[in-house]
Amino acid sequence: MNFQDYIKTELLILVPVLYFMGVGLKKSKLADKWIPAVLGIFGTVLSAVWVLATSDISGLQETASAIFTAVTQGVLVAGASVYANQIYVQGKKEE
Repeated sequence: MNFQDYIKTELLILVPVLYFMGVGLKKSKLADKWIPAVLGIFGTVLSAVWVLATSDISGLQETASAIFTAVTQGVLVAGASVYANQIYVQGKKEE
């Protein structure tokens, strides 16, 4: 699977950023079940910042498209980050 088919190239940097945020959250008092949700929120917010900074939004259609892009890309980068973490965790387990 090529991540660039789904995640915008400029936003791929968020995958390791969110991964390290997740590592930090894991060491905090936050329950593990909330870490993917928090990463999803951060991913969406950071994606929204990028979309707003790089888009010329002048109407309702562009606004809806920007919101859709930000949410979709945020969920995808958070999912890729959690997926990368699970590959690492599962790879360390002994069968």
